[in-house]
Amino acid sequence: MTALRSPTASAFAGEERPHAPLRLGRFELPNRVFAAPMAGVTDRPYRRLARQLGAGYCVSEMVTSRAELRDSLKTSRRANHDGEAAPIAVQIVGTNPAEMAEATRYNLERGADIIDINMGCPAKKVCNRWAGSALMQDEDLAARLVDAAVQAAKPFNAPVTLKMRAGWCAQERNAPRIAARAEAAGAAMLVVHGRTREQGYGGEAEYATIAAVKRSVSIPVVANGDIDSPQKAAAVLLQTGADAVMIGRAAMGRPWLFGQVARYLADGVLLADPAPAQWRDWLFAHLDDHYALYGESAGVRTARKHVGWYVADLRGGQTFRQHFNTLQTATDQLAALRRFLIEPAL
Repeated sequence: MTALRSPTASAFAGEERPHAPLRLGRFELPNRVFAAPMAGVTDRPYRRLARQLGAGYCVSEMVTSRAELRDSLKTSRRANHDGEAAPIAVQIVGTNPAEMAEATRYNLERGADIIDINMGCPAKKVCNRWAGSALMQDEDLAARLVDAAVQAAKPFNAPVTLKMRAGWCAQERNAPRIAARAEAAGAAMLVVHGRTREQGYGGEAEYATIAAVKRSVSIPVVANGDIDSPQKAAAVLLQTGADAVMIGRAAMGRPWLFGQVARYLADGVLLADPAPAQWRDWLFAHLDDHYALYGESAGVRTARKHVGWYVADLRGGQTFRQHFNTLQTATDQLAALRRFLIEPAL
């Protein structure tokens, strides 16, 4: 990626740049640019690539706290961390403190280093069970869930973190209250998405609530929501006073964004987007890892969305995507990609 000096590189003039490693429990994270957990996206192959390209920290897709569902193929894949570098962070979702404690122990015994509690997912199938961001309507239960996980994690010397939203709805942005109670219960770090559950992923993220959370606690706070460029990351950090940023949807098909943001925050250098001739090698490596995890049948189906994100903005990308989605084998998918990505026009 070509390095350019950005005209806005003076954004942190006179202030300490937020590039120093961040301490999370016994772990020192190499930078303050994190990959957000996203169901169906941030599996092990995605996390490994995100770290390779600059993410300082990655969290797994959410896994259920319910013991009877742990042996499902979906959950077992989400809990697969083979070959993944430490610290391994597992996000768990649930509504019962005893189940949350047991799930914490279960995951730590099987290789997790950090437990993250999901109170941010807005999906109806999660919220209808009063999990995810629905928990923000019950601050007492939210605090008990954090406490249960923290107590269960103590023998492992493992940090427990919490990811939440600004609130349940526009009239009830209660993240600062939940943040204070989570800190009192022993949470080591908080991630706040600047939308309410009511918004889902619509509208625009706001950062005033994240700033209010940062003022209400002494533990690290991570800003999340609509961070899609190095400049936006720097602006959000300045506006909120947060300790780090977490990037989700903006990095789908652009995993190099983590490294671009980390470099910009460190020294103001804005790295140009890589050409397809460069990122196609990363994509092929990603797909090899993806097929190995999911197997031929599921791997071919689930690879389609990742490839679609990569090629979305390329000339002929939409037509290629339609063709790619008809292919039924990994061999055919890889061959089609090679033909498409070596076109001189790219």
